[in-house]
Amino acid sequence: MWIANNWNDYEVLDASRGEKLERWGGYLLIRPDPQVIWDTPRTVRGWKHCNAHYHRSTKGGGEWEFFDLPEQWSIRYGELTFNLKPFSFKHTGLFPEQAANWDWFGGLIRQAGRPVKVLNLFAYTGGATLAAAAAGASVTHVDASKGMVSWAKENAASSGLSQAPIRWIVDDCVKFVQREIRRQNRYDAVIMDPPSYGRGPKGEIWKIEEAIHPLIGLCAQLLSDDPLFFLVNSYTTGLAPAVLAYMIATELKKLGGNVRSEEIGLPVTDSGLILPCGAAGRWSRK
Repeated sequence: MWIANNWNDYEVLDASRGEKLERWGGYLLIRPDPQVIWDTPRTVRGWKHCNAHYHRSTKGGGEWEFFDLPEQWSIRYGELTFNLKPFSFKHTGLFPEQAANWDWFGGLIRQAGRPVKVLNLFAYTGGATLAAAAAGASVTHVDASKGMVSWAKENAASSGLSQAPIRWIVDDCVKFVQREIRRQNRYDAVIMDPPSYGRGPKGEIWKIEEAIHPLIGLCAQLLSDDPLFFLVNSYTTGLAPAVLAYMIATELKKLGGNVRSEEIGLPVTDSGLILPCGAAGRWSRK
């Protein structure tokens, strides 16, 4: 398992009964987590003294209950700063477990000794974009949500990366990739973090089980003559890490290199165990 264990401003304090207790900077949040199917005693003080609690509804969705939480605050990861705010469907605007991937590809970019062009698809609020830019890459950031791209720009500004070579694109990811193929644009690395289900800006439907393998194949056509890495994330329950590895290996086999896949996770302070948070498949030259 790849573990995001280099955080100072974020921590999973405990996990029990379908929920996790998290510290985001100076604030404690309780949020549901479908992986937490165990029932262990809730002895950590924060369970009864949180700043906000997201309650899942039996009819789907849910809502926040706020006690003492600002509308927006920020946390840091190394040289990066992320602006957070609670919004619908329990999110805060950041997936901390992805730091395990940021550390991996950030090292590859820094060690490359050459300019690196990165394409980040389904780029959300820009965690991977900023990590790649901070490592020295030029990044094309693509997301179908104008609001998420604006949020990512705010994170870039807060991280001192306003002038970094980042292209901000609001577009359907598949259509953008198809156009880039026609334009004969090439990238040294591809990152994608697709949702299980979603809609593009013009109502385009995305279902990961049907669309992910064709998209990996399209993105393989965008790779330069000397590609550096290829990363696919998934939060879809039932999509095993080995499935990601199989699809990547199928499309990139002519390049040689190595393909690995693992669960990604976060350490839980109270138990000393690891909370699984999805999967990732990685290809690299070495």
